[in-house]
Amino acid sequence: MATILITGGHSGLGVYCSRLLASKHQCNLILAGRSPEKMQDFSQALENDYEVKVHLLKMDTSSFASVRAGVSECKKMLKSGEIESLNGIICNAGVRLNGQVTYTDDGYETTYATNYLGHVLLVELLIDLVSKKGRIVFTSSGTHDPDTADGKMMGVADKATAVDLANTGKNGEKPINLGKMYATSKLDIIQYAYELNRRLKKANIPITIIAFDPGATPGTGFLRNMPPLVAWLANTSFMNWVMKQMGITKSTADFSGASLAKITVEPAYDTASGKYFQANNSQLIERPSSKLSYDEKRAAKLWKDTQKLIHIKPSETILNF
Repeated sequence: MATILITGGHSGLGVYCSRLLASKHQCNLILAGRSPEKMQDFSQALENDYEVKVHLLKMDTSSFASVRAGVSECKKMLKSGEIESLNGIICNAGVRLNGQVTYTDDGYETTYATNYLGHVLLVELLIDLVSKKGRIVFTSSGTHDPDTADGKMMGVADKATAVDLANTGKNGEKPINLGKMYATSKLDIIQYAYELNRRLKKANIPITIIAFDPGATPGTGFLRNMPPLVAWLANTSFMNWVMKQMGITKSTADFSGASLAKITVEPAYDTASGKYFQANNSQLIERPSSKLSYDEKRAAKLWKDTQKLIHIKPSETILNF
């Protein structure tokens, strides 16, 4: 039975994905999140209802120390045989913040650290243990593309490097708008996915890398950090109508969750490495991401800068090429 590690698998979109992985696809799960006690009831229900094994992993992707501790625990479970194999990783946890810029214990802007840097560190520390023909899926967002209705709402900081983004607002400089920080973190996770795919192919490492946009999914609690009025409006039928008229990519949590599970495990996606999929209006479609996401020169710099930001040593990952 396959085992899938998912960050944010106990809330929002992740709940629907985890449930489908357990029920329809009969996968064992590793639920990685900040508070294992909050995951306990959900994990117990999955085990009771679907006869799968669910392991809880304390991990906050905004903290490098937490990611490293979680990875260490995961490796122990694999070594002891408590987990038979690691067949996939879903980098799903994310935040959309509002208000003043904040920084993590590592000194980096919180949105960028949570959505991008922490997930890259997780992948690079665990990728050597992902089984052959395994998959790594990155949850992104259509807001990364400024040429779409989704992207025009926020815009992206297309001239900013990873170092700029991680350290925005320091030394008296004006911080990048947090909406742009969110959208750019999603651009960078897609671009990292593409660069990772290219490097794995060159090294003949058979792991499938996929980027996924779940679309706007009301009711998942994703906007809990926004002003109460904004969070409330986002879930109203009026706002749903407005978003549809604007051409915003819309989906439901259950459909997007099922789509995320599908591209993570179904054989039909064995050859989908390096591709971008989007859930939109009850359809799962392959589509191009933004023009900038295919810029290989930017991707190479993003890769190099990211390695420095996450403080990873060549001896800690097979991705030191």
